[in-house]
Amino acid sequence: MTTPLSANFTLEELTRSEAADRNGWDNTPNEQEIENLKRLAALMQQVKTAVGGKPVMINSGFRSKQVNDSVGSKDTSQHRLGCAADIRVPGMKPREVVEACIAANVPFDQIILEFDSWTHISVPSLPGAQPRNSRLIIDKQGTRPYA
Repeated sequence: MTTPLSANFTLEELTRSEAADRNGWDNTPNEQEIENLKRLAALMQQVKTAVGGKPVMINSGFRSKQVNDSVGSKDTSQHRLGCAADIRVPGMKPREVVEACIAANVPFDQIILEFDSWTHISVPSLPGAQPRNSRLIIDKQGTRPYA
């Protein structure tokens, strides 16, 4: 059974984790995290529109502490709250996804071009908060503003 969060995104795809599947770990969000995932799914709908209706593949969405620790991420990651997703769009480079989201004024809290391999995008950590519109690049050289 699938649980739709928006027209094109489900709870299952926003919580699926290879690490959790492989190790039998629980990656079930609580009620607040599900509410955050609903806001994230609404943002993903806008991303889908921004990229011309192409499929938006979720590499990583919500991460339990155990899953988050296993991928070497910080406890402060928005993934822990259900507010962030790492995505890819078949047929588009991650930089093209970032550019499409910026051009379409997608109301992201943060968008990060990560290692030229995927795009991280998030909603504000607190419901009702204004998106920061933060734009970054993370790669072997470190973290810097997206330009």
